[in-house]
Amino acid sequence: MIALLGFLTIAVFLYSILSKRLSVIVALVIVPIIFGLIGGFGLELGEYMLEGVQLVAPTGVMLGFAILYFGVMNNAGMFDPILSRILKLVKGDPLKVVIGTLLFAMITQLDGSGASTFLIVIPALLPLYERLGMSRIVLAGVVGLGAGLMNIMPWGGPTARAGTAIGIDPGEIFIPLLPTMGVGFLWLLLVAYWIGKKERNRVGIQDIEFSLELEMTDEQKQMKRPKMLIPNVLLTVLALAALVLQWLPLPIVFIVAFVIALVINYPNPKDQMDQIQLQATGMISVLSIIFAAGVFTGILTGTGMIEEMAMALVNIVPEDIGGSMPALVALMSMPLSLVFNPDAYYFGVMPILATSAEMYGVPAIEIAQASVLGQMTVGFPLSPLTASTFLLIGLARVDLGDHQKFMFKWAFSTTLVMAIFALLTGVISAW
Repeated sequence: MIALLGFLTIAVFLYSILSKRLSVIVALVIVPIIFGLIGGFGLELGEYMLEGVQLVAPTGVMLGFAILYFGVMNNAGMFDPILSRILKLVKGDPLKVVIGTLLFAMITQLDGSGASTFLIVIPALLPLYERLGMSRIVLAGVVGLGAGLMNIMPWGGPTARAGTAIGIDPGEIFIPLLPTMGVGFLWLLLVAYWIGKKERNRVGIQDIEFSLELEMTDEQKQMKRPKMLIPNVLLTVLALAALVLQWLPLPIVFIVAFVIALVINYPNPKDQMDQIQLQATGMISVLSIIFAAGVFTGILTGTGMIEEMAMALVNIVPEDIGGSMPALVALMSMPLSLVFNPDAYYFGVMPILATSAEMYGVPAIEIAQASVLGQMTVGFPLSPLTASTFLLIGLARVDLGDHQKFMFKWAFSTTLVMAIFALLTGVISAW
Protein backbone atom coordinates (compact mmCIF):
# COMPACT_ATOMS: atom_id res chain seq x y z
CA MET A 1 0.00 0.00 0.00
CA ILE A 2 2.77 2.46 0.95
CA ALA A 3 4.74 1.66 -2.20
CA LEU A 4 1.63 2.24 -4.32
CA LEU A 5 1.06 5.59 -2.62
CA GLY A 6 4.68 6.50 -3.36
CA PHE A 7 4.45 5.67 -7.05
CA LEU A 8 1.11 7.50 -7.29
CA THR A 9 2.65 10.54 -5.59
CA ILE A 10 5.50 10.63 -8.13
CA ALA A 11 3.15 10.00 -11.06
CA VAL A 12 0.61 12.66 -10.07
CA PHE A 13 3.39 15.15 -9.35
CA LEU A 14 5.02 14.63 -12.75
CA TYR A 15 1.67 14.76 -14.54
CA SER A 16 0.61 17.95 -12.77
CA ILE A 17 3.75 19.85 -13.70
CA LEU A 18 4.21 18.42 -17.19
CA SER A 19 0.61 19.23 -18.05
CA LYS A 20 1.01 22.60 -16.28
CA ARG A 21 -2.12 22.02 -14.23
CA LEU A 22 -0.17 23.04 -11.12
CA SER A 23 2.86 25.20 -10.59
CA VAL A 24 5.98 23.38 -9.40
CA ILE A 25 5.84 24.89 -5.91
CA VAL A 26 2.19 23.97 -5.41
CA ALA A 27 2.68 20.43 -6.76
CA LEU A 28 5.74 19.81 -4.57
CA VAL A 29 3.75 20.59 -1.44
CA ILE A 30 0.13 19.65 -2.14
CA VAL A 31 0.59 16.31 -3.91
CA PRO A 32 2.62 14.52 -1.19
CA ILE A 33 0.41 15.96 1.57
CA ILE A 34 -2.71 14.56 -0.12
CA PHE A 35 -1.23 11.09 -0.51
CA GLY A 36 0.26 11.25 2.97
CA LEU A 37 -3.20 11.92 4.38
CA ILE A 38 -4.63 9.09 2.29
CA GLY A 39 -1.97 6.85 3.81
CA GLY A 40 -3.21 7.72 7.29
CA PHE A 41 -0.15 9.64 8.49
CA GLY A 42 -2.16 12.69 9.59
CA LEU A 43 -0.35 15.04 11.96
CA GLU A 44 2.90 13.10 11.52
CA LEU A 45 3.26 14.83 8.16
CA GLY A 46 4.23 18.07 9.87
CA GLU A 47 7.29 16.45 11.43
CA TYR A 48 8.26 14.80 8.16
CA MET A 49 7.94 18.09 6.27
CA LEU A 50 10.05 19.93 8.85
CA GLU A 51 12.75 17.27 8.64
CA GLY A 52 12.78 17.62 4.87
CA VAL A 53 13.03 21.40 5.03
CA GLN A 54 15.82 21.19 7.59
CA LEU A 55 17.65 18.76 5.32
CA VAL A 56 17.64 21.15 2.35
CA ALA A 57 18.15 24.32 4.40
CA PRO A 58 21.98 24.38 4.12
CA THR A 59 21.75 23.85 0.37
CA GLY A 60 19.09 26.53 0.11
CA VAL A 61 21.26 29.04 1.96
CA MET A 62 24.25 28.21 -0.20
CA LEU A 63 22.29 28.51 -3.45
CA GLY A 64 20.51 31.68 -2.39
CA PHE A 65 23.72 33.53 -1.59
CA ALA A 66 25.44 32.01 -4.62
CA ILE A 67 22.76 33.59 -6.81
CA LEU A 68 23.38 36.91 -5.08
CA TYR A 69 27.13 36.51 -5.48
CA PHE A 70 27.17 35.65 -9.17
CA GLY A 71 24.55 38.29 -9.83
CA VAL A 72 26.92 40.88 -8.38
CA MET A 73 29.82 39.47 -10.39
CA ASN A 74 27.76 39.60 -13.56
CA ASN A 75 26.77 43.21 -12.91
CA ALA A 76 30.37 44.10 -12.14
CA GLY A 77 31.45 42.65 -15.50
CA MET A 78 33.49 39.60 -14.50
CA PHE A 79 31.97 37.49 -17.29
CA ASP A 80 32.34 40.15 -19.98
CA PRO A 81 35.79 39.00 -21.22
CA ILE A 82 34.51 35.40 -21.48
CA LEU A 83 31.50 36.50 -23.49
CA SER A 84 33.60 38.69 -25.73
CA ARG A 85 35.95 35.79 -26.50
CA ILE A 86 33.07 33.41 -27.22
CA LEU A 87 31.44 35.97 -29.49
CA LYS A 88 34.67 36.40 -31.39
CA LEU A 89 34.89 32.64 -31.99
CA VAL A 90 31.26 31.87 -32.83
CA LYS A 91 30.63 34.97 -34.95
CA GLY A 92 26.87 34.85 -34.46
CA ASP A 93 26.52 31.17 -35.49
CA PRO A 94 24.04 29.33 -33.21
CA LEU A 95 25.56 25.97 -34.17
CA LYS A 96 28.95 26.99 -32.80
CA VAL A 97 27.29 28.55 -29.77
CA VAL A 98 25.58 25.28 -28.79
CA ILE A 99 28.75 23.21 -29.21
CA GLY A 100 30.70 25.79 -27.23
CA THR A 101 28.05 25.65 -24.51
CA LEU A 102 28.47 21.88 -24.19
CA LEU A 103 32.26 22.10 -23.92
CA PHE A 104 32.09 25.02 -21.48
CA ALA A 105 29.72 23.06 -19.22
CA MET A 106 31.83 19.90 -19.30
CA ILE A 107 35.02 21.74 -18.40
CA THR A 108 33.31 23.60 -15.56
CA GLN A 109 31.81 20.34 -14.21
CA LEU A 110 35.30 18.95 -13.61
CA ASP A 111 34.99 20.09 -10.00
CA GLY A 112 32.09 17.64 -9.57
CA SER A 113 29.59 20.30 -8.53
CA GLY A 114 26.52 20.75 -10.68
CA ALA A 115 25.50 23.83 -8.71
CA SER A 116 28.76 25.66 -9.39
CA THR A 117 28.62 24.64 -13.07
CA PHE A 118 25.17 26.14 -13.47
CA LEU A 119 26.11 29.22 -11.48
CA ILE A 120 29.09 29.88 -13.75
CA VAL A 121 27.89 28.83 -17.20
CA ILE A 122 24.28 30.03 -17.29
CA PRO A 123 24.89 33.66 -16.23
CA ALA A 124 27.87 33.83 -18.58
CA LEU A 125 26.03 32.56 -21.68
CA LEU A 126 22.46 33.75 -21.14
CA PRO A 127 23.11 37.25 -22.55
CA LEU A 128 24.59 35.70 -25.70
CA TYR A 129 21.58 33.41 -26.21
CA GLU A 130 19.18 36.29 -25.73
CA ARG A 131 21.09 38.54 -28.10
CA LEU A 132 21.03 35.90 -30.84
CA GLY A 133 17.38 35.04 -30.20
CA MET A 134 18.27 31.46 -29.21
CA SER A 135 16.14 29.35 -26.90
CA ARG A 136 16.84 29.44 -23.18
CA ILE A 137 15.52 25.87 -23.04
CA VAL A 138 18.37 24.85 -25.36
CA LEU A 139 20.83 26.60 -23.08
CA ALA A 140 19.56 24.82 -19.95
CA GLY A 141 19.32 21.45 -21.70
CA VAL A 142 22.77 21.46 -23.28
CA VAL A 143 24.43 22.68 -20.07
CA GLY A 144 22.60 19.93 -18.20
CA LEU A 145 23.74 17.25 -20.64
CA GLY A 146 27.38 18.29 -20.40
CA ALA A 147 27.29 18.51 -16.61
CA GLY A 148 25.43 15.21 -16.34
CA LEU A 149 28.00 13.24 -18.34
CA MET A 150 30.89 14.66 -16.34
CA ASN A 151 29.12 13.78 -13.09
CA ILE A 152 30.25 10.19 -13.70
CA MET A 153 33.74 11.24 -12.59
CA PRO A 154 34.88 9.31 -9.48
CA TRP A 155 34.70 12.39 -7.27
CA GLY A 156 31.15 13.06 -8.41
CA GLY A 157 28.33 12.25 -6.04
CA PRO A 158 26.80 9.19 -7.80
CA THR A 159 30.03 7.26 -8.40
CA ALA A 160 31.29 8.03 -4.91
CA ARG A 161 27.98 6.87 -3.42
CA ALA A 162 27.97 3.72 -5.55
CA GLY A 163 31.45 2.75 -4.41
CA THR A 164 30.66 3.44 -0.77
CA ALA A 165 27.43 1.44 -0.88
CA ILE A 166 29.09 -1.77 -2.05
CA GLY A 167 32.53 -1.24 -0.48
CA ILE A 168 34.45 -0.63 -3.72
CA ASP A 169 36.80 2.23 -4.54
CA PRO A 170 34.99 4.66 -6.89
CA GLY A 171 38.03 4.56 -9.18
CA GLU A 172 37.45 0.86 -9.80
CA ILE A 173 33.94 1.66 -10.97
CA PHE A 174 35.04 4.59 -13.10
CA ILE A 175 38.21 3.45 -14.91
CA PRO A 176 36.56 0.64 -16.93
CA LEU A 177 33.87 3.15 -17.92
CA LEU A 178 36.32 5.66 -19.42
CA PRO A 179 35.89 4.42 -23.03
CA THR A 180 32.13 4.33 -22.49
CA MET A 181 32.23 7.89 -21.22
CA GLY A 182 34.27 8.84 -24.29
CA VAL A 183 31.53 7.42 -26.52
CA GLY A 184 29.01 9.41 -24.51
CA PHE A 185 31.03 12.55 -25.19
CA LEU A 186 31.09 11.88 -28.94
CA TRP A 187 27.35 11.26 -28.86
CA LEU A 188 26.75 14.55 -27.07
CA LEU A 189 28.82 16.36 -29.69
CA LEU A 190 26.46 14.93 -32.31
CA VAL A 191 23.47 15.96 -30.20
CA ALA A 192 24.88 19.48 -29.82
CA TYR A 193 25.49 19.63 -33.57
CA TRP A 194 21.90 18.54 -34.28
CA ILE A 195 20.38 20.97 -31.80
CA GLY A 196 22.68 23.77 -32.94
CA LYS A 197 21.82 23.19 -36.58
CA LYS A 198 18.11 23.44 -35.76
CA GLU A 199 18.75 26.70 -33.91
CA ARG A 200 20.79 27.97 -36.84
CA ASN A 201 17.91 27.17 -39.22
CA ARG A 202 15.45 28.85 -36.86
CA VAL A 203 17.26 32.12 -36.09
CA GLY A 204 19.94 32.15 -38.78
CA ILE A 205 23.60 33.11 -38.66
CA GLN A 206 23.79 36.72 -37.64
CA ASP A 207 26.58 38.72 -39.17
CA ILE A 208 27.06 40.90 -36.18
CA GLU A 209 29.89 42.47 -34.30
CA PHE A 210 28.37 42.04 -30.92
CA SER A 211 29.65 44.58 -28.44
CA LEU A 212 28.64 44.07 -24.86
CA GLU A 213 29.09 47.75 -24.17
CA LEU A 214 26.77 48.80 -26.97
CA GLU A 215 24.10 46.39 -25.71
CA MET A 216 24.21 47.74 -22.18
CA THR A 217 21.85 50.29 -20.75
CA ASP A 218 23.27 53.32 -18.99
CA GLU A 219 22.36 51.76 -15.67
CA GLN A 220 24.24 48.57 -16.52
CA LYS A 221 27.31 50.54 -17.62
CA GLN A 222 27.36 52.37 -14.32
CA MET A 223 27.48 49.06 -12.45
CA LYS A 224 30.52 47.76 -14.32
CA ARG A 225 33.79 47.59 -12.41
CA PRO A 226 36.46 46.75 -15.04
CA LYS A 227 39.31 47.64 -12.67
CA MET A 228 38.08 44.94 -10.29
CA LEU A 229 38.25 42.12 -12.86
CA ILE A 230 41.33 40.40 -11.41
CA PRO A 231 40.20 40.70 -7.76
CA ASN A 232 36.76 39.39 -8.74
CA VAL A 233 38.24 36.41 -10.60
CA LEU A 234 40.54 35.61 -7.69
CA LEU A 235 37.66 35.86 -5.23
CA THR A 236 35.55 33.54 -7.40
CA VAL A 237 38.34 30.97 -7.71
CA LEU A 238 38.86 31.12 -3.95
CA ALA A 239 35.14 30.70 -3.27
CA LEU A 240 34.83 27.68 -5.59
CA ALA A 241 37.97 26.15 -4.10
CA ALA A 242 36.52 26.60 -0.63
CA LEU A 243 33.30 25.00 -1.88
CA VAL A 244 34.99 21.96 -3.42
CA LEU A 245 37.66 21.45 -0.75
CA GLN A 246 35.20 22.27 2.04
CA TRP A 247 37.46 24.76 3.80
CA LEU A 248 34.30 26.25 5.27
CA PRO A 249 30.81 24.84 5.78
CA LEU A 250 29.10 25.03 2.41
CA PRO A 251 26.35 27.49 3.42
CA ILE A 252 28.99 29.88 4.74
CA VAL A 253 31.16 30.01 1.60
CA PHE A 254 28.91 32.22 -0.52
CA ILE A 255 27.62 34.26 2.41
CA VAL A 256 31.18 35.40 3.05
CA ALA A 257 32.04 35.67 -0.65
CA PHE A 258 28.91 37.72 -1.35
CA VAL A 259 29.68 40.19 1.42
CA ILE A 260 33.27 40.59 0.21
CA ALA A 261 32.06 41.05 -3.37
CA LEU A 262 29.68 43.79 -2.29
CA VAL A 263 32.34 45.62 -0.30
CA ILE A 264 35.07 45.59 -2.95
CA ASN A 265 32.81 46.36 -5.92
CA TYR A 266 30.16 48.60 -4.38
CA PRO A 267 31.50 50.21 -1.18
CA ASN A 268 28.55 52.63 -1.02
CA PRO A 269 25.82 51.15 1.25
CA LYS A 270 23.06 52.36 -1.07
CA ASP A 271 24.69 50.61 -4.04
CA GLN A 272 24.97 47.46 -1.97
CA MET A 273 21.25 47.44 -1.21
CA ASP A 274 20.49 48.13 -4.87
CA GLN A 275 22.49 45.03 -5.84
CA ILE A 276 20.58 42.90 -3.34
CA GLN A 277 17.25 44.14 -4.67
CA LEU A 278 18.31 43.48 -8.27
CA GLN A 279 18.94 39.80 -7.48
CA ALA A 280 16.12 39.30 -4.97
CA THR A 281 13.50 38.08 -7.45
CA GLY A 282 15.69 35.32 -8.86
CA MET A 283 16.84 34.26 -5.41
CA ILE A 284 13.34 34.06 -3.91
CA SER A 285 12.08 32.07 -6.89
CA VAL A 286 14.78 29.43 -6.52
CA LEU A 287 14.62 29.26 -2.73
CA SER A 288 10.85 28.84 -2.64
CA ILE A 289 11.10 25.84 -4.95
CA ILE A 290 14.01 24.34 -3.01
CA PHE A 291 12.18 24.47 0.32
CA ALA A 292 9.03 23.12 -1.31
CA ALA A 293 11.17 20.25 -2.62
CA GLY A 294 12.26 19.68 0.98
CA VAL A 295 8.62 19.16 1.92
CA PHE A 296 8.24 16.72 -0.98
CA THR A 297 11.25 14.56 -0.12
CA GLY A 298 10.57 14.83 3.62
CA ILE A 299 7.13 13.29 3.26
CA LEU A 300 8.28 10.56 0.87
CA THR A 301 11.15 9.64 3.18
CA GLY A 302 9.36 9.97 6.51
CA THR A 303 6.32 7.95 5.47
CA GLY A 304 8.55 5.16 4.17
CA MET A 305 7.30 5.56 0.60
CA ILE A 306 10.82 5.67 -0.84
CA GLU A 307 11.90 2.55 1.05
CA GLU A 308 8.79 0.62 0.05
CA MET A 309 9.15 1.71 -3.57
CA ALA A 310 12.71 0.37 -3.51
CA MET A 311 11.54 -3.03 -2.27
CA ALA A 312 8.73 -3.12 -4.83
CA LEU A 313 11.19 -2.33 -7.59
CA VAL A 314 13.39 -5.26 -6.58
CA ASN A 315 10.46 -7.65 -6.34
CA ILE A 316 9.32 -7.04 -9.92
CA VAL A 317 12.53 -8.52 -11.37
CA PRO A 318 11.68 -12.11 -12.47
CA GLU A 319 14.09 -14.77 -11.28
CA ASP A 320 14.79 -16.11 -14.77
CA ILE A 321 16.26 -12.80 -15.96
CA GLY A 322 18.43 -12.19 -12.91
CA GLY A 323 21.60 -12.52 -14.98
CA SER A 324 20.47 -9.63 -17.16
CA MET A 325 20.15 -7.22 -14.25
CA PRO A 326 23.10 -4.97 -15.25
CA ALA A 327 21.55 -4.35 -18.66
CA LEU A 328 18.14 -3.70 -17.11
CA VAL A 329 19.62 -1.36 -14.48
CA ALA A 330 21.48 0.56 -17.18
CA LEU A 331 18.29 0.92 -19.19
CA MET A 332 16.31 2.17 -16.18
CA SER A 333 19.07 4.25 -14.60
CA MET A 334 18.28 7.62 -16.18
CA PRO A 335 14.47 7.50 -15.73
CA LEU A 336 15.00 6.41 -12.11
CA SER A 337 16.49 9.85 -11.47
CA LEU A 338 12.92 11.11 -11.59
CA VAL A 339 11.87 8.71 -8.83
CA PHE A 340 14.80 8.38 -6.43
CA ASN A 341 17.22 10.96 -5.13
CA PRO A 342 20.88 9.83 -5.12
CA ASP A 343 20.94 8.81 -1.45
CA ALA A 344 17.71 6.83 -1.73
CA TYR A 345 18.90 5.00 -4.83
CA TYR A 346 22.57 4.37 -4.11
CA PHE A 347 22.16 3.57 -0.41
CA GLY A 348 18.67 2.09 -0.54
CA VAL A 349 17.92 0.53 -3.92
CA MET A 350 21.30 -0.27 -5.44
CA PRO A 351 22.69 -2.44 -2.62
CA ILE A 352 19.58 -4.63 -2.83
CA LEU A 353 19.94 -4.88 -6.61
CA ALA A 354 23.65 -5.65 -6.28
CA THR A 355 23.03 -8.36 -3.70
CA SER A 356 20.31 -9.88 -5.85
CA ALA A 357 22.60 -9.83 -8.90
CA GLU A 358 25.37 -11.63 -7.01
CA MET A 359 22.93 -14.48 -6.36
CA TYR A 360 22.84 -14.96 -10.13
CA GLY A 361 26.63 -14.81 -10.46
CA VAL A 362 26.78 -11.14 -11.55
CA PRO A 363 29.49 -9.03 -9.83
CA ALA A 364 28.09 -6.23 -7.72
CA ILE A 365 30.40 -3.73 -9.43
CA GLU A 366 28.48 -4.20 -12.68
CA ILE A 367 25.29 -2.98 -11.01
CA ALA A 368 27.21 0.07 -9.77
CA GLN A 369 28.63 0.76 -13.24
CA ALA A 370 25.24 0.31 -14.88
CA SER A 371 23.70 2.67 -12.34
CA VAL A 372 26.11 5.57 -12.88
CA LEU A 373 25.38 5.57 -16.60
CA GLY A 374 22.24 7.54 -15.86
CA GLN A 375 21.02 7.62 -12.26
CA MET A 376 21.71 11.16 -11.06
CA THR A 377 24.52 11.56 -13.61
CA VAL A 378 22.98 12.29 -17.01
CA GLY A 379 19.65 12.28 -15.21
CA PHE A 380 20.31 14.73 -12.39
CA PRO A 381 19.81 18.02 -14.32
CA LEU A 382 16.15 17.18 -14.97
CA SER A 383 15.24 15.44 -11.72
CA PRO A 384 12.75 17.23 -9.47
CA LEU A 385 14.50 15.62 -6.49
CA THR A 386 17.69 17.71 -6.67
CA ALA A 387 18.13 21.36 -5.80
CA SER A 388 20.56 21.79 -8.70
CA THR A 389 17.76 21.22 -11.21
CA PHE A 390 15.80 24.14 -9.79
CA LEU A 391 18.93 26.26 -9.76
CA LEU A 392 19.48 25.44 -13.44
CA ILE A 393 15.97 26.30 -14.55
CA GLY A 394 15.84 29.32 -12.24
CA LEU A 395 19.00 30.84 -13.68
CA ALA A 396 17.92 30.08 -17.26
CA ARG A 397 14.37 31.26 -16.52
CA VAL A 398 12.67 28.19 -18.02
CA ASP A 399 9.75 26.08 -16.84
CA LEU A 400 10.55 22.68 -15.31
CA GLY A 401 8.04 20.88 -17.49
CA ASP A 402 9.39 22.44 -20.69
CA HIS A 403 12.94 21.66 -19.59
CA GLN A 404 12.12 18.02 -18.89
CA LYS A 405 10.28 17.59 -22.19
CA PHE A 406 13.29 18.93 -24.09
CA MET A 407 16.03 17.18 -22.17
CA PHE A 408 14.57 13.76 -21.37
CA LYS A 409 14.97 12.28 -24.84
CA TRP A 410 18.56 13.44 -25.15
CA ALA A 411 19.50 12.33 -21.64
CA PHE A 412 17.90 8.92 -22.12
CA SER A 413 19.49 8.42 -25.54
CA THR A 414 22.90 9.30 -24.06
CA THR A 415 22.50 6.65 -21.38
CA LEU A 416 21.27 4.18 -23.99
CA VAL A 417 24.27 4.77 -26.27
CA MET A 418 26.70 4.36 -23.37
CA ALA A 419 24.89 1.25 -22.12
CA ILE A 420 25.08 -0.41 -25.56
CA PHE A 421 28.80 0.32 -25.78
CA ALA A 422 29.38 -0.96 -22.25
CA LEU A 423 27.54 -4.15 -23.13
CA LEU A 424 29.48 -4.64 -26.37
CA THR A 425 32.81 -4.14 -24.62
CA GLY A 426 31.89 -6.44 -21.72
CA VAL A 427 32.01 -3.80 -18.98
CA ILE A 428 28.50 -4.84 -17.99
CA SER A 429 26.84 -8.13 -18.89
CA ALA A 430 23.57 -8.70 -20.70
CA TRP A 431 22.95 -12.23 -19.43
